[in-house]
Amino acid sequence: MVAALTGFVDSGNAASQVSDYLKDTLDGELVVEFDIDELLDYRARRPTIYFDQDHIAGYQPPRLGIYLLKDDVGRPFYFLTGFEPDFKWEAFAEAVEWFVEEYDVLCVAWVHAIPMPAPHTRPVGVTVSGSRRDLVEAMSVWRPNTQAPANAMHLVEYTLQRAGHEVVGFVVLVPHYLADSEYPTAALVSLQSVTQATGLIFPTDRLRDEGRAFDKKIDEQVAENNELATLVTRLEATYDEYMRERQLPSPLTSENGEVPSADTLAAELEEFLASQRSRDEDAL
Repeated sequence: MVAALTGFVDSGNAASQVSDYLKDTLDGELVVEFDIDELLDYRARRPTIYFDQDHIAGYQPPRLGIYLLKDDVGRPFYFLTGFEPDFKWEAFAEAVEWFVEEYDVLCVAWVHAIPMPAPHTRPVGVTVSGSRRDLVEAMSVWRPNTQAPANAMHLVEYTLQRAGHEVVGFVVLVPHYLADSEYPTAALVSLQSVTQATGLIFPTDRLRDEGRAFDKKIDEQVAENNELATLVTRLEATYDEYMRERQLPSPLTSENGEVPSADTLAAELEEFLASQRSRDEDAL
């Protein structure tokens, strides 16, 4: 299961972009819809109405549901998306746990994004949480010990991990000066992270193109604004110093830093593909 909810902090509109992108580009159907009257504060997030000159022509409430989609190679997966519940978080987390157990969900991977003092000229990093220590070690560039306001998916992750289910949370670290923008790279990194956790393949060419075009516009603005250029330069220096002290291990090297042979890589690839086929068969 993949999850992306909107409503709390969604820097770069990462979660909302992932939701729209997957529903627009992949085949699927809604299989579960949560009761919005139980979970939504209408006055905090007012629904949209359509006014046609002299009458209300339509009403569009927010939706929170689980979709059954197929990835780019036809592999089915569940997608939990919509608004973050305002009420009954524990009941919501229990409902997700029930669904995971009832439908033999093998892994839950969820994404959201927060602003960070990082430059757009460097790779967008992630913070990883959950039960997959291999992903934490390989991908997590920032591992704070802190207290922070929770969102509903934090409680879902906590509930699932305590129950022994495989769950991974990815926090995309968006440059803070782009947090209010629709930043395509934030969505791209979100989907790439989910692929690392689940093996699902997503069509990302459009996001890559949009990301390159967006970065080009930002570079042009930086070149024309000395204050912004100074900020980016300062952030680059801080980022580079931070990363020098926290080098992540390469997924292509062993613990002693050696690159595996072609035969070893081929054997591991065959083992991975066999495990994916087995997981798919178990899920049917």
